Amino acid sequence: MTECGVEHQLLVEYNDHAAATIEFNAKHGPSWVREWPFEKSDVRNINWNPFRGVEIVAGGPPCQPFSVGGKAAGSRDARDMWPEAVRAVREVKPQCFIFENVRGLLRPSFSSYVEWIKASLKRPYIAMEDGEPYDSHLAKLARSRAAPDYEVGIFPVNAADFGAPQKRHRVFIVGVARDRSDGPLGEPPSTHSLERLVWDKWISGDYWDRHEVSCRNRPSISPFEERIAGSLRSTMFPPNGEAWVTCRDAFEGLGRPTAKDDGRNHRLQPGARSYAGHTGSPLDEPSKALKAGVHGVPGGENMLLQDDGSVRYFTIREAARLQGLDDDFRFPGSWTESMRQIGNAVPTMLARSICQWVLGQTFSRQIRRAA
Repeated sequence: MTECGVEHQLLVEYNDHAAATIEFNAKHGPSWVREWPFEKSDVRNINWNPFRGVEIVAGGPPCQPFSVGGKAAGSRDARDMWPEAVRAVREVKPQCFIFENVRGLLRPSFSSYVEWIKASLKRPYIAMEDGEPYDSHLAKLARSRAAPDYEVGIFPVNAADFGAPQKRHRVFIVGVARDRSDGPLGEPPSTHSLERLVWDKWISGDYWDRHEVSCRNRPSISPFEERIAGSLRSTMFPPNGEAWVTCRDAFEGLGRPTAKDDGRNHRLQPGARSYAGHTGSPLDEPSKALKAGVHGVPGGENMLLQDDGSVRYFTIREAARLQGLDDDFRFPGSWTESMRQIGNAVPTMLARSICQWVLGQTFSRQIRRAA
């Protein structure tokens, strides 16, 4: 969000390892990290009232309660922080808010809870009483005839469509103050496409030329991409927008990892293997979604399928590039713990696109402060 002209007023993180990474980079990392006012705390202990007047509230309530790979306890999970997201909006009264979560949030089993989240963010001034069940509170919100404070939209997205070198499906819940909105929020416009990548690879050849990959060393086209290429050849007009960004694109200039860390978090992690249902990400596609995992880091999603058909784990630096993090943003912890943090992150390309989209339809002036 810094790249969107937003000045941060507070960053809150509870996890010890993630907080250690932030504190390390505040001393040794990129200059923009050093500008973050940071507090290691539980958001339930934060008083947001002093931040009233800040224009944007943004965050990612823990996704584990709703993840397909988690326990799927939803609102019964002690880690569910959606009530705290609503409280932050109620106390800060921002002009807009941006919250991110896993697409598992939109499963039918959570539909009534998602309805409560949306209704609560529309009218955050109608607070839930202590001990009140969310379905009872939802009924109260539905009976209200007062005008809502916010227009709220729920948008499933694929990060690859917004320039991230990763097929990462997520959900954004976005709100804009009614006095700033022209009505219901439209879909955020994507900027990149698979079709353009297929064009660049198999029709114009620009992709291979850019990477200096000879015809002999190119992989065979997959049946799926062949169908897309056939459709594109029938028109012979390149698709609008930019191509999906691939692993090869993301890792350009990084070089192969070695057994010793070269100071860039680019050390080879041994032990990767492939078997049915547990395969790596092809080099010439966006990666599979990096995972954190409730029981540790799964390997299939965090492996690279190399040109010769072998697999290896992504290095920390490669995973960081897949999330759009600067090379000078370092991870001082172990590979496993670092990959868990990276797997829980939002790709910076996606965050920037969503932020710019919200600001573009919300504000005619530059935003100065956010929490």
